[in-house]
Amino acid sequence: MAHLNQRRSQNLNGDFYVDTTCIDCDTCRWMTPEVFSRVDEQSAVYHQPTNDAERLAALEALLACPTSSIGTVEKPKDITVAQQQFPILVAENVYHCGYHSEKSYGAASYLIQLPEGNILVDSPRFTPPLVKRLEEMGGIRYIYLTHKDDVADHQKFAEHFKCDRILHADDISAGTRNVEIQLTGFEPFTLTPDLLIIPVPGHTKGETVLLYKNKFLFTGDHLAWSESLHQLVAFHSVCWYSWSEQTKSMRNLANYSFEWVLPGHGRRFHADRETMRQQMHKCIELMESLN
Repeated sequence: MAHLNQRRSQNLNGDFYVDTTCIDCDTCRWMTPEVFSRVDEQSAVYHQPTNDAERLAALEALLACPTSSIGTVEKPKDITVAQQQFPILVAENVYHCGYHSEKSYGAASYLIQLPEGNILVDSPRFTPPLVKRLEEMGGIRYIYLTHKDDVADHQKFAEHFKCDRILHADDISAGTRNVEIQLTGFEPFTLTPDLLIIPVPGHTKGETVLLYKNKFLFTGDHLAWSESLHQLVAFHSVCWYSWSEQTKSMRNLANYSFEWVLPGHGRRFHADRETMRQQMHKCIELMESLN
């Protein structure tokens, strides 16, 4: 939990605050930009909630914060209302799980709700309110892990829901050696007619992305929207395997059609297919300039 005696001086006076344990992961800022902003390389409250909608959004960010760095001066009596919002609907049957994990440096995870069994995309924190909501929504059939960095509490979820995990063999480590489905090679893998796993080596050797219904692309740390550059980007400074391979993977990914980019780190992006195609080519041009 956040500590009032560690409250950052950059916070606007009021009930909500961010303390000095913030790791600058950006979660609260993209979830609730009307309340949180970046000041001196950490988050801070620049606008105190003034209505119920803003307060609920701020409480959602508080719950999602991976380091519990967001607090309130007064104990929030309405915290259970915010807990019941997760997973939060993104569009159609796709949800943002919230409850980001420090183990994954605050990466976002998602849920695809399906009649034949739900898909958890990367792992959030294993926390009772979220587990209860996932049970109410039908449990989990598969845990799809984009890459080795964002696996967080996958073991606890797998044991609780008795589900199979999916991860590329090139990203298997000691903590994921028991993953049930270990992908190999560089060819796309069809999980169901609507779910295609596409290898995109670069950020890590075994990174993959998940394309659902040729509409929703879950990109892990391969691709995201940059608010500062106002375009789709890859993260050159945190490319752990090969930038040239990641550029090659991005060229391949540009051959697919989709409308949503839902990353682990970075901002999500939604646009029509033609705009997305143009954005993918802008991204590739930027990547090539850095090779």
